[in-house]
Amino acid sequence: MGLKIYNTMSGKKEVFVPIKDNHVRMYVCGVTVYDLCHVGHARSAIVFDTISRYLRFSKYGVTFVKNFTDIDDKIITRAAEEGKRWDEVAETYTKEYYEDMSRLGVASPEVEPKATGHIAEMLKIIATLIDKGYAYEAGGDVFYEVGKFGDYGTLSKRDLDSMEAGARVEVDPKKRNHFDFALWKKSKEGEPAWDSPWGAGRPGWHIECSAMSQKHLGDTFDIHGGGADLIFPHHENEIAQSCAATGKPFARYWIHNGFITIDKEKMSKSLGNFFTIRDILREFDPEVLRVFLLSTHYKSPIEFSRESLRQTEPSLDRVYSTVLRVEEFFKSFKEKTQSSEEDGHFSGIVNSFKDRFIEAMDDDFNTAAAIAHIFDLIRELNRYLDKKPASLQSKQSVAKAIEQIKECAGVLNIFTKTPHQWYLALLETHGIQISEPEIEELITKRREARQNKDWKLADEIRNTLDKMGIILEDKVDGTIWKVKV
Repeated sequence: MGLKIYNTMSGKKEVFVPIKDNHVRMYVCGVTVYDLCHVGHARSAIVFDTISRYLRFSKYGVTFVKNFTDIDDKIITRAAEEGKRWDEVAETYTKEYYEDMSRLGVASPEVEPKATGHIAEMLKIIATLIDKGYAYEAGGDVFYEVGKFGDYGTLSKRDLDSMEAGARVEVDPKKRNHFDFALWKKSKEGEPAWDSPWGAGRPGWHIECSAMSQKHLGDTFDIHGGGADLIFPHHENEIAQSCAATGKPFARYWIHNGFITIDKEKMSKSLGNFFTIRDILREFDPEVLRVFLLSTHYKSPIEFSRESLRQTEPSLDRVYSTVLRVEEFFKSFKEKTQSSEEDGHFSGIVNSFKDRFIEAMDDDFNTAAAIAHIFDLIRELNRYLDKKPASLQSKQSVAKAIEQIKECAGVLNIFTKTPHQWYLALLETHGIQISEPEIEELITKRREARQNKDWKLADEIRNTLDKMGIILEDKVDGTIWKVKV
């Protein structure tokens, strides 16, 4: 059947057909770099990183563009508060953004344009809009006249007449209509400014994305994405100015991720109800946050809490414990039996797994269902290992199962650690005050105690580690340690 995408524009799922065969051009609105990113930013970044990864997995070429807004009122305000230059603030928080994204496993898109690097392109579009009668200059500002664009409100399903009738917005005396929006802003004294035909100023927010997407992807491209909060007015305004300037369609498919909520309210800096990514990653491994966010369909809201992350942690631990168990299975494997009906049943489950994963992801990037399929196979794999299979077919099926789990989880960029790396990470995020060398030293002392039949000392060592949150598991070829979750 192929990939289907829920298109915000049409309000329904549509079969995805790129403009150019086997190549997808995608633009996603990025962050305004004036502060550290919060978990809401993490969700959008992870959603579109995953979409990009799945498109590549599906054999599409992908040109992924995600911008930085590096000039904005918020950046200017932060610069004044910190006594720094506006561009120094933007550069600082751009670097912080990259550090956060790297920890979350978010790959850099092919192109990451900055608004200030595209002033010339913005001026060209603005001039075109004025020439075509869609925009007007007023005292050094330039506004887009919303009433001139007949399709305004199509994306957000809003009717301009109704919006005007219900509006309680103080009218800017420079505007012909209070819904008109700024394409170019006259700079105030001390603010950053660029030369333009209408005087020194800086671009409005909406024009930035039209200019950057047009330069790097062309007048019409495949996918435009961002958070649901951008549907109106930002994306609505992008459509109005882009279509009016070029006379062509803008984006074919519109994808919007849902909000992160806290106590049923949208997480945002303006409400003060937010957690920075840094706050959360002090307490949880980045994979925990990534799995938590991908375990809900991207369009749905997510109620966020630390307790929800704590409930996610054991699911990851189950994956890494299974990997250890599979390694143990292969170390001790000796072929003893012929293939059985049980072997054939498990083989069938493994052989159909990848198709189920793809079916879920082809259904509007349903990562929640895809992850559920991974956990289903993990559960079936453990049940199968409980039966102590010992045929050549069982060895092949277990190998294929773990290989396919890694391949499909890799598409979502989850479960990428070794079990050893996972438990080292938990030592840190759980705040356990013991190092790996110290744990290994205690394991050695316990082994020696057991060899000397000093069961009391051996039990004391195990109990000491257990109280710290460290579990010991005795294996045929030695003892391993885990962190309790």
